[in-house]
Amino acid sequence: MTVHLLKLCVGVDSLDQLRHWQARRVKIAPLRHITRMTPKRKDELLDGGSLYWVIKGHVQARQRLVGLEPVQDGEIRRCALMLDEELVPTRWQPRRPHQGWRYLDPKDAPPDLRDDQDMTYDMPTELVAELRELGLI
Repeated sequence: MTVHLLKLCVGVDSLDQLRHWQARRVKIAPLRHITRMTPKRKDELLDGGSLYWVIKGHVQARQRLVGLEPVQDGEIRRCALMLDEELVPTRWQPRRPHQGWRYLDPKDAPPDLRDDQDMTYDMPTELVAELRELGLI
């Protein structure tokens, strides 16, 4: 059974900023996110699981997980979450801050957005956030 991960995207203010940062990064090396703990549910994560990014208090995007690799940082063992290059926007879903990552059951994951499904797809992040806070979308 598939399971996903939920992770705060610290230091990023918008989905566009994450997209831009990753576009530069992928020119140098495969996309990966280093995390302190190694998920124990590896088989479930690699069976179609994704990393869902929380940006400014909302899940806004996901990336398919393509691998988990051990990383040695001096004496400390870490885990590299290997990511697919496609960053898929999702319907915004509010999330409270947390440390590290959390497992996310597929039934609780927000649906993907495509540009023909939501009028907010190409709007600036700040405008979408304000419209959502006002209850207009």
